[in-house]
Amino acid sequence: MADLSQDDWAKQLEKDTNAVVLDVRTQEEVDEGIIPNAIHLDIYKGQAFVDELEELDKTKNYYVYCRSGGRSGQACGIMNQLGFDNAYNLKGGFMQWQGEVAYQE
Repeated sequence: MADLSQDDWAKQLEKDTNAVVLDVRTQEEVDEGIIPNAIHLDIYKGQAFVDELEELDKTKNYYVYCRSGGRSGQACGIMNQLGFDNAYNLKGGFMQWQGEVAYQE
């Protein structure tokens, strides 16, 4: 797992052709906006969250974020334990995100 600054995370993501953005916040938080094209898996779902992770392609590079960087750090740790080689945590999370934001309908 790597903790990346907002700039490094965004720059690396932009160049990565094998990237998947993963939002691990609650649905209520996602309703306030999401990084475009992110997959939403709520870390608070416990075992269901782990089961959903297991269904993801472990050969991809995952850019993981939450509200402030804490839960996404935990998620990256869980992903590493499950055999994901590349999980990048967004330091500062969505609260400090300066990039594009999408809103779900």
